[in-house]
Amino acid sequence: MPRTRPGQIHLAAFMNAGPGGVGSWRHPDAESGWFSPAFYQKVGRILEAARFDFVFFADSLGIPRSFGNSIENHVHYGVGTPRLDPIPVIAQIAAVTKHLGVGATLSTGYQQPFNAARTFSSLDHLTGGRAGWNVVTSFQDAEALNFGNEKLPGRTERYQRADEFLEVTARLWDSWQDGALKLDKASGDFADPGKVASIDHQGRHFQVQGPLSLPRAPQGYPVIIQAGSSPDGRDFAARWADVIFCSHASIDSAIAFYADVKSLAAKYGRDPDHIKILPAVTPIVGRSEEEAEARKREFEELVPAEAGLARLSYHIDVDLSQFDLDKPLPPLDVKGVYGHYREVLEVAARENLTVRQLGKWYGARTEGDLVGTPALIADRMEEWFDRRAADGFMVVPTHVPAAFGEFAELVVPELQRRGLFREHYEGATLRENLGVPRPAAGEWKSRLR
Repeated sequence: MPRTRPGQIHLAAFMNAGPGGVGSWRHPDAESGWFSPAFYQKVGRILEAARFDFVFFADSLGIPRSFGNSIENHVHYGVGTPRLDPIPVIAQIAAVTKHLGVGATLSTGYQQPFNAARTFSSLDHLTGGRAGWNVVTSFQDAEALNFGNEKLPGRTERYQRADEFLEVTARLWDSWQDGALKLDKASGDFADPGKVASIDHQGRHFQVQGPLSLPRAPQGYPVIIQAGSSPDGRDFAARWADVIFCSHASIDSAIAFYADVKSLAAKYGRDPDHIKILPAVTPIVGRSEEEAEARKREFEELVPAEAGLARLSYHIDVDLSQFDLDKPLPPLDVKGVYGHYREVLEVAARENLTVRQLGKWYGARTEGDLVGTPALIADRMEEWFDRRAADGFMVVPTHVPAAFGEFAELVVPELQRRGLFREHYEGATLRENLGVPRPAAGEWKSRLR
């Protein structure tokens, strides 16, 4: 088909430092080396050889009790647990790669800005400018209970805290001016004190003197990744994010989301082209359509309905165990549920799925419905890119690391043949490869409401 939009797509990889998606660990080709550096380094090498922009790791700070007020299903089926701390995991990947960006999730709800600023600045220095931070506000009481609280604050309060958190980290990253480090052996001047200053922040949530104990990092700030779909989340992402990770059940909803966030970014004085929107996709590729469909059926058979229900209960914060599994899901009060998860519930209502069927379907669903030959999958990606539903894609694997290997072997060459994806890395840092400029010192001021 003729191209209607110049440029190329960006590709990122979504990972868990543990079993991953529902049933994925049961796949015959899945490996279970979650506690071994070699497992993650193998993934990193595959992704870098395929010229991916970055890999990032999801995280949460507790085992959910959202299904039956118990951790039983999550533990029994390996739904979101166990999970390693992603920071040391991405350091292992960075050690064996030169260009691949590495990102980790860190919550603004249960950390302090100084520690976050220091951690990601350290990573950016040690990786030569390849660090990314997936900013989350947390959304489960299971996390609150691990930090001395009975419940999470409300959504608006969480985003207000996140706003101040990002402001403080940005001020800390800027507390050393570029060029502050001298290292002049002859004069004995290690650094210029005139280019290092305290921030003296006194806010509602944080009081931080500063300065940071590190000079300004290669990227200035790490690449900020965010996944908010609520009105508060979109506003936050439009002001702070460099990459937005999202999920959509249709191209029409993706186009609407894309246009909304880009217009919000322009409203805040940002160049919309400097925010990359990457919808999630789960490609199931075969050398024929029949092979791809057979692979999809194979994956679906690995997913117990109860595991899917545990996962969905966690995502929508509604305990689905309270309903008869063999009757249709009754209408739910889900005022706090936005974006893709609301669309999921609409599908359940429209198709009159029983609760059990919904669990099976949700646990085995594949993001973006990309099932087919390399050409078919590339067609779909090209359509989403050309119609401004996406600037690229977050590839969510059915199993690790083989699914990444199959995508790299079969789909990436087709994208490159069409001129849709790079054959060589363009820059030295993650920002350069994404086409996102290094922020000037003080740029954070324009991000405030």
